[in-house]
Amino acid sequence: MTAIDASRTVAVVGTGTMGQGIAQVALVAGHPVRLHDAAPGRAEEAAEAIAARLARLVEKGRMGADDRASALARLHPAAALSELADAALVVEAVLEQLPVKQELFRALEEVVADDCLLATNTSSLSVTAVAGALRLPGRFVGLHFFNPAPLLPLVEVVSGFATEESAAARAYETAKAWGKTPVRCADTPGFVVNRIARPFYAEAFAVYEERGADPATIDAVLRESGGFRMGPFELTDLIGQDVNEAVTRSVWESFFQSPKFTPSLAQRRLVESRRLGRKSGHGWYPYAEGAARPEPHTAEPREAPGSVTVAGDLGPAEELVALMEEAGITVERIEHGGPYITLPGSDGQLALADGHTSVEYTDAVFFDLALDYRAATRIALSAAPDTSPKAVAEATGLFQKLGKEVSVIGDVPGMIVARTVAMLIDLAADAVAKGVASAEDVDTAMRLGVNYPLGPLQWHERLGKDWAYDLLHTLDERCPGGRYAPSLALFQLGYAAEGDDAR
Repeated sequence: MTAIDASRTVAVVGTGTMGQGIAQVALVAGHPVRLHDAAPGRAEEAAEAIAARLARLVEKGRMGADDRASALARLHPAAALSELADAALVVEAVLEQLPVKQELFRALEEVVADDCLLATNTSSLSVTAVAGALRLPGRFVGLHFFNPAPLLPLVEVVSGFATEESAAARAYETAKAWGKTPVRCADTPGFVVNRIARPFYAEAFAVYEERGADPATIDAVLRESGGFRMGPFELTDLIGQDVNEAVTRSVWESFFQSPKFTPSLAQRRLVESRRLGRKSGHGWYPYAEGAARPEPHTAEPREAPGSVTVAGDLGPAEELVALMEEAGITVERIEHGGPYITLPGSDGQLALADGHTSVEYTDAVFFDLALDYRAATRIALSAAPDTSPKAVAEATGLFQKLGKEVSVIGDVPGMIVARTVAMLIDLAADAVAKGVASAEDVDTAMRLGVNYPLGPLQWHERLGKDWAYDLLHTLDERCPGGRYAPSLALFQLGYAAEGDDAR
């Protein structure tokens, strides 16, 4: 199936931010574009806004003046739906209300030809449900662009229950011809990105609710150790707490209130207090003029041990051995026991977060997962209230000697980065096993849609076949209720890696 020819008209209904962005993408790709909005004058205003954005592209040298003039000649506001009759594709970007969308598409079916592709840009509603009102639901697809549509490359091409393969393939090829990176997915709550991304927010909020650390510290650890571009608190302030919480609640309710997707009470309180983030002047952080940005907790300088003993293979943290030796710390290796690092001054043990808590052991300090221990600039440590201060100080000094800032947090099982990554891996594995999308498309979607440093399944391969399963299994024992119960898909991934001896 080939893409819709650039000579054919693309219509966009709904001229808010997303509608304008989608129209601009189609316009720059060479299509004649018609804009329609139910509110009088909105389509004309949108056309003017698009013209202004194209002018800025010319000023920046990203578009030629002639190309802009040609594009604007193909852009036409449409006062009535009847003016969209010759469209080969209509993309809807109106209110996220099912009756509104269904009524619109019923009206469009009376206007456009039977071979016109109909698409919704919904991010939270069922594509199948929207199409349920149509005479020809087979030509209906989801085309979920990410904001801002002209800049972000990802498009989720969503097949509803009745979507014909030819329609989905045509939508995919058209998005590709527009310079986007499309991924195919089934009609499931949240599609790929909004389904799998929930733990990035939920685990950070849970650590906060467990009084493990403050928002600034959690954000810093996920950025500077986990490699994420933004932390979840600052990101939800940017998105809008009401918007992010609504998506979380929608996915949770669509999955029949599964504990895997339980919303955050702390975020609900923010929304109820109208602390919605940047747009309201206050969210997790204050944004009023002159307001000081909270700083992450950073430990005072401590003395590093001159030598350590490493028991067993540190697995994902094995690179720390080379870093300690390069920093002048003598490392003795022993094969039995572990995996942990013994601190000589206190006989404390330093171990990678694995779902256990420090209170279960004598003088145990856990350190968090890092995307790359060499590149990481901050490491989180956790300890129990009765862990000896000397063990915490030695562990702190060790990582400071390696050039890292250290944040000491509460005794949180699975810490911050580790539990977040394990949950992302689990939801990704479950989505692939249930046919939501291919493993390749899941990883592509998460890298391009939310700028994750690695796709969750790439992370799984890097960390090892058992790592996420074992951490979640241990975490589930300490926090029962089903939220952390590893999926069957994750369990089976371990066996698929090496056959019957995988675990």
